[in-house]
Amino acid sequence: MRRLGVIMAGGSGERFWPLSRKSRPKQLLRLTAGGQTMLGEAVDRARAVCGSENVWIAASPHLRAPISAALEGFPSHDILAEPHKRNTAGCLVWVAANLLAREPDARANWSMAVVTADHRIVPTEGFARTARAALETVEREGGLATIGIPPTRPETGFGYIEVGPEVSETEGIAVHAVERFREKPSLEDARAYVESGRFLWNSGMFFWTLDGFMTELETADPNLAGAIPPIAEALAGQDEIEASRLFEALPSISIDYALMERARRVFVARAEFQWDDLGSWDALDRSFPRDESGNVAVGDTVLVDTRDCVVYSANPQVVTAVVGMEDVVVVVTDDAVLVCPKSRSQEVRRVVEELGVRDPSKV
Repeated sequence: MRRLGVIMAGGSGERFWPLSRKSRPKQLLRLTAGGQTMLGEAVDRARAVCGSENVWIAASPHLRAPISAALEGFPSHDILAEPHKRNTAGCLVWVAANLLAREPDARANWSMAVVTADHRIVPTEGFARTARAALETVEREGGLATIGIPPTRPETGFGYIEVGPEVSETEGIAVHAVERFREKPSLEDARAYVESGRFLWNSGMFFWTLDGFMTELETADPNLAGAIPPIAEALAGQDEIEASRLFEALPSISIDYALMERARRVFVARAEFQWDDLGSWDALDRSFPRDESGNVAVGDTVLVDTRDCVVYSANPQVVTAVVGMEDVVVVVTDDAVLVCPKSRSQEVRRVVEELGVRDPSKV
């Protein structure tokens, strides 16, 4: 069976403003110590699982050009532009329809690794082994799979997976049945989940054969499943207007709600790699080395009597100096400056909302 790596890269990354902008979202930034964009790292990981010729990127139309510029040499026809925003379920319906349009027999011949564009994952080989274990399980058993991350703290911002019996082991990676998915919990519940040892963080990555995906979707959400063949037919006939019209009629819903939480057979592979969802500026504490005072400093910076800060200077013509501060984020770009407590870095999105009304050119 042939394997396709699909990178979902349509996010906006508003909480990384002012570095992240509409035409340069989080996945096109360098937010880890590896030196690549996050999307570039994701492409390398997908290629390690599926081969260099079998990787697609799904994104918004306005991101096709920036992605092509950021990934020199990446085939432009493998950057799929979703004609409307329809969340992750719509994204994956669009991917399935495109695959069927290119190869009508794809339902019998292809499996898919659906991965994220904006997570820190190291090492690549550990990820590849985990992904292969998930793929081999669904290729053998049918159903759907995801990757679960062993929790390191009682995190309330992630979904959790309750783990059932082990069903297989591949390359030393344990794969279990999923008992159920749990939404983002209270702190008390998160502590109980971690202490029990029976829960993993939901990574938001998915693995299935195309037939397994369509079969489960036909039961979980017949309307979404029923849209795939006519969209594929329109795309095969190069009728982009009809494909766009059909896609626009779909609801905006996440794949977790539309499919994963309703599916009959779901498996989870236990991650053998380090993982972090880089959701806001304070996460750079975990993705960059810190100095002896606990600071993360990127770019031309001078820090005096400063502790546990994140200072990111993106303008090489500007020296960013911070004196006598603790637990703050300071970000300087060509046209904006952000200063906020690290504990409130999630609220940067409120700045983006305000600018969207006042001055959309700064978003």
